[in-house]
Amino acid sequence: MKIVDLLKRESVELNGKVTSKPETIEKMVALMAAGGNLADVEAYKKSVFAREEESTTGIGEGIAIPHAKTAAVKAPGLAAMVVKDGVDYDSLDGEPAKLIFLIAAPDTEDNVHLEVLSRLSMLLMDEVFRENLIHVDAFFKCIDEAERKRFPEEYETEEKSSENTSDETQVMHTVPEKSGYRVLAVTACPTGIAHTYMAAESLENKAKEMGITIKVETNGSGGAKNVLTAQEIE
Repeated sequence: MKIVDLLKRESVELNGKVTSKPETIEKMVALMAAGGNLADVEAYKKSVFAREEESTTGIGEGIAIPHAKTAAVKAPGLAAMVVKDGVDYDSLDGEPAKLIFLIAAPDTEDNVHLEVLSRLSMLLMDEVFRENLIHVDAFFKCIDEAERKRFPEEYETEEKSSENTSDETQVMHTVPEKSGYRVLAVTACPTGIAHTYMAAESLENKAKEMGITIKVETNGSGGAKNVLTAQEIE
């Protein structure tokens, strides 16, 4: 599920002015409601605040990704706000949040919010991408270009022309030589959400930079993905 497919222009604020975490959530819920994804705005807002009481979704690096899975949501949605001056969001690294993405997921068996969380987390590990979102007006174009680069297999019409790019950008999915992967890794975090995927992305980026083959298994709330095999471990 592409990020650009979930975002609606009426749910994006590129010049947000907020002074506190509660005010930020109120604003984000209003943006989500403007996109028409909510069946019950107050119930959804209550779920978002309840999720924050479990642990902050201010994941650091200037990013916050509040979310809620509830029957108050009619259809999966995403709202976004850029706060150029930053806002105190009780982030894990103590730094102000400048990029806030709010996820709305219906209470169904599939965990669409976890899929979106992992996707966002991977994209947002790119410092240039984060800076572009904050300072470049072409918000949707920036996200689309980042997704095309990170998930080239999803753009079937461009598959042939981007074949070489795909090999370079998808380190963890590239089949290594007979000698196997140089590095195997497993990532996880206490809540099994964003940091699981952020850590994996960081490891993959560093391996690519060093010219080392790597495979990273992620253990998130949605279960283990890219699982290491007994043969690879051996």
